[in-house]
Amino acid sequence: MISTKINDLLGIEYPIFQGGMAWISDGRLAAAVSNGGGLGIISAMNADEQYLRDQILIARELTSKPFGVNIMLLSPFVEQVAEVVADEKVAVVTTGAGNPSKYISRWRDAGIAVMPLVASVAMAKLVTRAGANAVVAEGSEAGGHIGETTTMALVPQVCDATDLPVIAAGGIADGRGVAAALMLGAEGVQLGTRFLVADECSIHSNYKEKVLKATDISTIATGKRLGHPVRGLKNPFLRAYQKAEYDCSVSDAELESLGVGSVRLAVVDGDNEKGSFLAGQIAGLVKKKQSSAEIIKEIFMEAEEILRSASKWVR
Repeated sequence: MISTKINDLLGIEYPIFQGGMAWISDGRLAAAVSNGGGLGIISAMNADEQYLRDQILIARELTSKPFGVNIMLLSPFVEQVAEVVADEKVAVVTTGAGNPSKYISRWRDAGIAVMPLVASVAMAKLVTRAGANAVVAEGSEAGGHIGETTTMALVPQVCDATDLPVIAAGGIADGRGVAAALMLGAEGVQLGTRFLVADECSIHSNYKEKVLKATDISTIATGKRLGHPVRGLKNPFLRAYQKAEYDCSVSDAELESLGVGSVRLAVVDGDNEKGSFLAGQIAGLVKKKQSSAEIIKEIFMEAEEILRSASKWVR
């Protein structure tokens, strides 16, 4: 059994988080992951406080185990949802797309473990000083919004820069990834793409099929020109977006507007022409649909076997 500081801190069976993915990570999926022994996470995305309260209620109806909420700090409703999680006293808050320092003391006072997502050593140091409980170090292999540095390079540097537990994210889909993350110094992992094909994930069947058919070269990162790159599965929409990104006649405002609503079109409608199917570079490793519990159990059985056999490399 793999047990780390994250197990003890959160009271979970396995040190694995399900990533907070917009339009995807709802109360049902979060509850299923938590019931499977990990930490399920609800995405607050750009939704208002009532949506988040509804999803928290759904999760609580389906599980008595800890779960978290991911807050995108660029959301127009960030102030309201920041208060919702404090009022509801969820177990964990993870954050993305910004600096959460102004909210950390409020959440900590509510008894919430705060674990910001960081893509750099500088941000890891900043949130450590601000009072975070742990950090999620996410490399550029991840799906959705990404930073510049790969997981292999980022995680050990973040581990060296903070005394907080580090959760590795980006490019992890199986036991090999978990074992590698632990060897880099992480205390846990966060997965998104693998959970896209979980039975409890409510995305359109077209989305799941695209993940299952993906190869090692099926993803592309766009949006670098705007300063916030996003990784997704290649399709007509992302190819057109990439072409527009390198077209000087297309303004930044026009480029920004091209992506509006595209994630919903992928998740809800399964629209291959106009949808943005976010996924990480490890999509090619995802080959079957399973329940969330089966995914978690399989991953950690693989990781334990790998770690137990690691001594064969030492002479």
